[in-house]
Amino acid sequence: MRNLGLVASVVFALSLLSQSAFADKRVALVIGNSAYQNVVKLANPANDAAAMTETLRTANFDIVEARRDLKATEMRRALRDFADKARDADVALVYFAGHGIEVDGTNYLIPVDALLERDTDVYDEAFSLERILVTIEPARKLRLVILDACRDNPFVKNMKRTTASRAITRGLAKVEPASPNTLIAYSAKAGSTALDGDSKNSPFTAALVRHIATPGLDLRKAFGFIRDDVMKNTSNRQEPYVYGSLGGDDVPLVPVAAVATSPAVSVQAETRRDYELALQLATRDGWNAFLTQHPDGFYASLAKSQLAKLAAEDAHTAAAEKARLAVEEKARLAAEGARKAEQIKAAADAKTAEDARIAAEKLKTAEQERAAAGERARAAAEARVDAGKPDTPAAGPQLATLPAPTADVSRTPAPADLPRQVQVELQRVGCLQGSVDNTWTAASRKSLERFNRYASTKFDAKAASTNALDAIKTRSSRVCPLVCAHGSEADGNRCVKIVCRVGTFLNDDNECEKKRSRTEAKRNAAPHRERLERDELDRPQVQARTPRAQPSGQIVCDNAGCRPVRPGCRLVSRDMRIGLTNVEVCN
Repeated sequence: MRNLGLVASVVFALSLLSQSAFADKRVALVIGNSAYQNVVKLANPANDAAAMTETLRTANFDIVEARRDLKATEMRRALRDFADKARDADVALVYFAGHGIEVDGTNYLIPVDALLERDTDVYDEAFSLERILVTIEPARKLRLVILDACRDNPFVKNMKRTTASRAITRGLAKVEPASPNTLIAYSAKAGSTALDGDSKNSPFTAALVRHIATPGLDLRKAFGFIRDDVMKNTSNRQEPYVYGSLGGDDVPLVPVAAVATSPAVSVQAETRRDYELALQLATRDGWNAFLTQHPDGFYASLAKSQLAKLAAEDAHTAAAEKARLAVEEKARLAAEGARKAEQIKAAADAKTAEDARIAAEKLKTAEQERAAAGERARAAAEARVDAGKPDTPAAGPQLATLPAPTADVSRTPAPADLPRQVQVELQRVGCLQGSVDNTWTAASRKSLERFNRYASTKFDAKAASTNALDAIKTRSSRVCPLVCAHGSEADGNRCVKIVCRVGTFLNDDNECEKKRSRTEAKRNAAPHRERLERDELDRPQVQARTPRAQPSGQIVCDNAGCRPVRPGCRLVSRDMRIGLTNVEVCN
């Protein structure tokens, strides 16, 4: 029997031993703090939390509470509410991505509004790891805390020490859980810091979502794979570490589904079973292992299509990240007033990156639809085999001849339906201006711009995108503030009319103001009238005067003698043929 067949048999045996695990209640709280208010914002925690949320939901956790950018009061409320959900759970998990700090051997998780001006402020403004452990203490079988919070902490640089002997070190301190069946996983071992990496997710979380939810994989082995991946991707600069202990039995976070077996297993049935196992794992390694054992045939074609889908999804993620960085670089150069040539080059790079992102998104959608079409063909072929028909999947059609898939087989929204889905999510978070339809209008663009402003994102509002849709879906509460017209006020998520009591009226400030009586109005008007009269008396009086003609100061001489020129008259020189003379002319 081939190796994958042996693996499938072992997995089936493990599933029989742990079949009661399918009835276990599993709950998780995922927190991603990126938008720190008093230090530089972190790029990855929001993305890391979104990836972890999707992983746990895909793993069919009963409850996955996703929270982002929590202030101290919000974080306290989230822990209190999650403690109620963990009280009757078998498995409880808390994942935190953001800033953490160690003071005097105690580890603290930092909310986004913390100041931490003094070392003693951690007691009031942060949450100890012990507080997290108390939250999940009621879980019956497994308690798991995962901290991607060992980053180089900027709070430490400016923090004042109230006591010289109080130790504040890099990274987080080593812990030993007091409760059994409790694991605490650090992104970097005690006393060291973790890297954010150059991609959308940190190296630790990227490896975490790749291995943690593998069906049937013991947690200790999963964290071993995670350690190997991180050390490889960081050139041995970062080593994740796990504290705590479990018993002798395998403890997978996700139980493996039972696979039916029979004493006599044909080669085709074995290939089918191995394909279903690889499909359940849904990883590149799993598909490559399948193709190594089954390089030809119908199922091999399906496996190659699944690999192409994974490659297209990874390429789209990388292209989207590159486009985002190019847009940010363009905005930075414009804000800093860089040279014209640099800004032109940045704009060209941003356009090229955006074109590559669009092409990658189209390829991802096409590969997802192609893989879904293959799965439909497989289901039809296997149904014929199960019904005793002569055709078998091995003799079935190759993928190149499969009919074109329909739009509803892909998890990615079809282009025609994407605007409506984005509008629905914008309406849910309170940012939609206008109605929900299948057209991306000017109102839709303004709505996405509002979301960008209040959520600190930079999605292109010119068109609806799957990246914007995924980001909006991660928000569990209202993002945009409720704006009410004059005469109404906000009441929760709706505007209600303001009703003033008898004797009051609604003023221009949207507030109820007491009406004035006539006596008060006259009394208030009298000082004003007296002031106007006083100002009138004090104003300089200007009387209209008829202008008088002023003497010119000239002298005229004639036979009667010399005299001043009369007012209103002037001297004019005239040629009297016997010499020049001055003549008085009056008009």
